[in-house]
Amino acid sequence: MPKYVIEREIPGAGKMTAEQLKVISQTSCGVLNKMGPQIQWVHSYVTANKIYCVYNASNEEMVREHARQGGFPANSVSKVSTIIDPTTAE
Repeated sequence: MPKYVIEREIPGAGKMTAEQLKVISQTSCGVLNKMGPQIQWVHSYVTANKIYCVYNASNEEMVREHARQGGFPANSVSKVSTIIDPTTAE
């Protein structure tokens, strides 16, 4: 299944409380459960004013539909072409 990186512009994201992040996560998981196994949330990185999410999905439209249903921004959706890490240098 293709992997996508989603950039979500959320001012003050880095100052959200654990409870606020929990609520957002619960909303996301609820939408994912309704959409089925063709889309999966891998993990997210919270920065000062953005959240970067990594998803596995059948296509970009599923990622954007998840954002619409959850009420989340999806300012940028990029399909991952290759993954590299330190072992790539070996």
